[in-house]
Amino acid sequence: MSPRQAFMVVPLDRDRHQRQSFVCGNATLDRYLAQQAGQDLSRGVAAVFVATRPGEMTVVGYYTLSQASVLLGALPLAQQKRLPRYPVVPVTLLGRLAVHHALHGQGLGALLLGDAYRRVAVVAHEVASTGILVDAIDETAAQFYARFGFVTVADSPRRLFLPMPMVRTAR
Repeated sequence: MSPRQAFMVVPLDRDRHQRQSFVCGNATLDRYLAQQAGQDLSRGVAAVFVATRPGEMTVVGYYTLSQASVLLGALPLAQQKRLPRYPVVPVTLLGRLAVHHALHGQGLGALLLGDAYRRVAVVAHEVASTGILVDAIDETAAQFYARFGFVTVADSPRRLFLPMPMVRTAR
């Protein structure tokens, strides 16, 4: 069974989704889901999406999205050339993405990323975004995003960007 059939991705329901048993192997990401995600959702700081098995409420993966901006000069040169010379341009921030450690390597991360692409592409028709920006939590995460076409931004090897045309074609 493919991850697309085995899991569903929905907005976090802070009262119904079971988050406390989530363990991805990174304490910061685990703690965020258990303690902060619901607050960020309530405060409008981040939209939180969770993966569960159909009919279950236990979270096995998640990601967050929010609107952000970035200095035009921080984007890769190829992207700068395609954009107007505004000092700051809008992006969508993929703030966090994590998969339960028992499911690593089974395609759930790619499924979550694809779901994020779909949501970002739909919203970008009404709220401008030049692409997806991510601050990878570690080198392994940076390599994960690079496999999906994200490119390094400015002087930060863990800040990566995927331009909107690629987001739209990859979904």
